Amino acid sequence: MSDPIPPIPAATLVLMRAGDDAPELLVMERAAGMTFVPGAIVFPGGRVDPDDYLLAERIAPGLDHAAARIAAIRETIEEVGIAAGLRADAVLIHRLRETMRGGENFSLLVERLGLELDLEALTPFANWCPPFNPVRRFDTWFFIAEPSGDTNLPETDQSEAAHSFWASARHILDEADSGRLKIIFPTRRNLERIAQYTCIAEARADAAAFPVQRVEPRIEQRDGHRWLCIPEGIGYPVTAERMDLARRFPEDS
Repeated sequence: MSDPIPPIPAATLVLMRAGDDAPELLVMERAAGMTFVPGAIVFPGGRVDPDDYLLAERIAPGLDHAAARIAAIRETIEEVGIAAGLRADAVLIHRLRETMRGGENFSLLVERLGLELDLEALTPFANWCPPFNPVRRFDTWFFIAEPSGDTNLPETDQSEAAHSFWASARHILDEADSGRLKIIFPTRRNLERIAQYTCIAEARADAAAFPVQRVEPRIEQRDGHRWLCIPEGIGYPVTAERMDLARRFPEDS
């Protein structure tokens, strides 16, 4: 299938912390006024900016997906006020957020404040590029990471999200199945995969066991229904969902 529009490079961060019997994930509910998937539960993240590429060339020229890792760190700080791959306390995180809101580039802040980013603290987990959205298409890298230090309490950026919270993948799926939360097709598939893990180490081991392949869902006709499908054998326990049951794009809201 040819690309209907050029995909926009993006990155998202699956922040994990230890839970009672499974890792807890930090997710946020996108604000109702957002153009892309309003009201959906998502992981923090966003576009890879030109400034992210400049910083990647300066601090990690040989690391795969360095700009995407930087974007995931930056966007998570902006959206929920939590850092990963960066040693910083709550005061510094607040300062970073406010200064970026004022228009200063993240790369300049890193240099001016003498910050050291540990980009290898982010483990590549998945790469999704759904081809169907006629308006906006993202080529998104998913990374697994643990929050740095003790800054685990999210401070949601109200311009992008209604609220954010920690919960296990299974709890989020159960809430979505009950109709209390909305999750779109890529998020559901990744939550189902993460729900298999009992600890963060298992998540990292699974990411290593299945080298990341670009996931581009396709449509198949099965028994009189159209199904949205992804490849088998890349780590996902569920690889197909009927299209009339799947929430996929903004117009489904």
